[in-house]
This record gives sequence, C-alpha cells and structure tokens, in this order.
Amino acid sequence: MAVKRIILLGDGMPDEPIEALGGRTPLMAAKTPNLDRMAREGTVGYVRTTPEGYSPGSDVTNMGLLGYDPRKYYTGRAPLEAAAMGVNLGPSDVAYRCNLVTLAPNAEGVLMQDFSAGHIDSESAAALVAALNEYFGEKSEFRFYPGVSYRHLMVWVNGSGDVKCTPPHDITGTNVKDFLPRGAQGETLRHLIGESQMVLKRHPVNKDRKSGNKPEANSIWLWGQGRATLLPKLGELRGLSGAMISAVDLMKGIGALSGMEVVNVPGATGYIDTNYEGKARAAIKALNEKDLVYIHIEAPDESSHSGSLENKLKSIEDFDARIVGPLLAEIKRLNGRAIALSDHPCPLSKQTHTSGPVPFAVWPALKEGGNAESFDEKITEKKGALHFDQGYELFERFIAE
Repeated sequence: MAVKRIILLGDGMPDEPIEALGGRTPLMAAKTPNLDRMAREGTVGYVRTTPEGYSPGSDVTNMGLLGYDPRKYYTGRAPLEAAAMGVNLGPSDVAYRCNLVTLAPNAEGVLMQDFSAGHIDSESAAALVAALNEYFGEKSEFRFYPGVSYRHLMVWVNGSGDVKCTPPHDITGTNVKDFLPRGAQGETLRHLIGESQMVLKRHPVNKDRKSGNKPEANSIWLWGQGRATLLPKLGELRGLSGAMISAVDLMKGIGALSGMEVVNVPGATGYIDTNYEGKARAAIKALNEKDLVYIHIEAPDESSHSGSLENKLKSIEDFDARIVGPLLAEIKRLNGRAIALSDHPCPLSKQTHTSGPVPFAVWPALKEGGNAESFDEKITEKKGALHFDQGYELFERFIAE
C-alpha cells in the first residue's frame, strides 16, 4: 500500500522583517509549535515556486507544487477556476477572473480601494452577478458565473485573450487608469467594465451596503485570462489517488483537472473566519481513502493583501493549531509523510506576491538534508538545507518512497 501523504499549504505566509515585530517576520513572531516540531524533527529546505519569466501567482505556484511544470501546462488562472465551477470552455472561448471590487474617486482619478469589496458575502455577490447576466442578456458574448465571495468568472465566447490585465490586489490604493485592460481588444473590456459599474451602482445590494457603511461592490475587474487548460491525471502520471481541500476555485480547479476528488467543506470561506475544524476533519477522512491529500489555507495571503498584520499573525497561528496539529497526529497514526510550506511570499509591506524562495519542512525526516529549530524564512538561508529550483521537483522528491 502506498505511503499516505499530505501537503499542508498556508498560502502567502512568508514575509519580510517588520519593525512592529522587532525586525521579525510574522512566521517568526507567530506561535507555531507544530510547524516548529516539523522543522526540528523533520527535514527542512526551500524551493523556488515561480519559474523564471512567470508572475508569482497561486495558479502557477500551486500547479508546480502538485507536480505539474507550469511552463508546460499553464494557460492562465481563470481556466482553472472555470474547471472548478464546472464551466466548459469551447476551443475559442477565453475565461477571465472577474473580481467584484470597490473603486473610489480621488483628486487624481479613481482608486482601487478594495480588491475584495470588503470580502463581500457569496449570497450578495451572486445577486450582483445575476444582475450582470440579466443586463447583458443570454445571447451576449459575455457570460458571468458566480463563485465565492468576491471571486467570480467571466467567459468571453469566441473572445480574445490578447489583452494586458493587472490583478487588482497588485494595485490597492493606486489609480486604476493605467491598469485597465489594454491591447488589441482592451477597449472592448474597458467598455464592459464601464457598463458593469452602471448596473452595480443601482443594485439594492449596494444600496444596502452603502447604508450599512460597508464597501460597495461598484465595479468588476477582469484579469487572469486564458483558454482551456488540460492536465494529465495524477493517477496516470504518478499512480496516486488524491483529494483537494480548499475554499477557493483556483485550487479546486487544479484538483479537478488533475483527477483528484474535490472536497467541498461547508463554511470554508478562504478568509480568517473559515471552517478550520471542518477542513481538518475532511482531510483526515480523505487520508484514510486516498494516497495524497492537498489542504490549502488561503487566510494568510488574504491578510497580506489587506495589509493586516493582526490577521496575518492570527491566520498563521490558526493554520498551525487547527490544521497542522491534528493532521500531524493523523499522519503519525498512519505512518505517513507530511510537508508544510507556502506557495509564494506575500509581504505585508507590498500587499502582493513576490517570487522569492519559500521554506518547507518534511516530516518525518528524509534520509538527506538537515533540520532547523523553527519553521520560518531563515531556512531559505540555512547551509545544508535541501533546495529545489522548481516546485514539481520538490513534489517528485516528496512522493518518492
């Protein structure tokens, strides 16, 4: 029987030294006894998850960490999310991630005030997406699909992907004028965004949000476009059965395309209020049924994008106590193997992803490599630490007997 394995991924945990923490990073300052145990008793190392020439998105990095070379398979973020939603893309269709965002006027123009529209709830967001579909009509070349919170999908039927788009979380607090879609078909999408603003502004959901002093979801923002993605199944490629546990459609899409069972956990929000215990229980159940489980926690990354040190510390500690702790106990019972890591750094000072190396800890220890006293960014500078230049290379070592 194959050794049971679990990937414990805390999205965007690595950071930079912060003055308020005495020059420590959030990973160094947070209480993480379980991650530290993995570093002490296991094998530590670091991996470069972003191939040269690529942006450090969670799409590229997690695809690599599941054993797929993004340089070979990656076509864009939105097609992965489309797969999670069960949206079939035709050969000429282009999927776009469609954020609901909050834009705010200022003296210089219009600012990207909040890339998440105040982490709008899914029910309110679905009503806004339905209004967009109603406005544009069933015969429109633009079709909108509701996702979770602020994260949605727009499919441009027989459309163009030859457009330069910018992730909204990269431009928080910045004038959006220079970051609107541009290129051969950019004007078409700029017009679409403008029309969406008229629809959203007058919707009852936004009137209620305004009266309740919540950020209005007053615009869509399009990015992450691409045509349909094809991945070989994990079972065919690696001989492994697997399960994906995540709140976000991006990860569910990678799981679905790779042939993993995608486990939907009630109350999983992709934020600091997610159902940690439900996700841990789902992972324990999946470990007893599958060879490999990939459990993904989005909250540290969202905290960095929002610029909240308090939330980032809390989310790292919750990841350690409520996910890593119980799952290490189960891995020990099963005589399995666990790896803890992130997909990319997301420094609070920048509020966006960077492409530096990320630390990892494999537990129990591998035959090669050394250990460390704590799980943090110092591992990336540790002499003798294992290191991998590509995410898929680390995955191959992790699953090797």
